[in-house]
Amino acid sequence: MLGELQVLGRALKQAQYRQHRALDGRLAAVGTTLAQWDALRAIGRTPGASARALAEATFQSEQAFGTLANRLVARNLIERRAGRGRRIEHHLTPDGEQVLAAANRIADEVLADCYAPLSQEERAVLLGLLRRLIGAEA
Repeated sequence: MLGELQVLGRALKQAQYRQHRALDGRLAAVGTTLAQWDALRAIGRTPGASARALAEATFQSEQAFGTLANRLVARNLIERRAGRGRRIEHHLTPDGEQVLAAANRIADEVLADCYAPLSQEERAVLLGLLRRLIGAEA
């Protein structure tokens, strides 16, 4: 049984690796990376979020997210604003919104290619199973 679970875990990791490589390669065309796009998406979904919340949403440490956010600020893709207390809020700039929109179009194309071998019904089943594994609502 353990061997089967290892094969399953490796297959999931291979699919993720292939998807990430494809995304990273194509996102370069709009001057961004997978990590930057993920951060822009998180900020776009939750404008004003703290670095802690955004680090969690992007599966990074706070330190790693802070380094990434500094790069995004330097490129004028996001801005940081003072919030309540010591909280620093993150917002997309107009340039950031443009890069995010272009990156989303590319991601849609890449992901369509990645999941093309599966029918719509199979993709729905896969999504449901993955959500069950991570404890999210279906």
